[in-house]
Amino acid sequence: MNNIKITLKKSLNGRNAKHIATAHALGLRRIGDVTVQPENPSTAGKIAKIGYLIEVEVVK
Repeated sequence: MNNIKITLKKSLNGRNAKHIATAHALGLRRIGDVTVQPENPSTAGKIAKIGYLIEVEVVK
């Protein structure tokens, strides 16, 4: 199973409350924060929801 490295690239200020909550659920709070998550349907759904705020790369 692969992991996904997720980096917050844009600010959460003024965003939809649900999008902020999704970013926090991924462990992203500030611009530049990085987290490594497992590649699964739950993570994919979160990425799809806030994809415009983050950068994603696959880590093996």
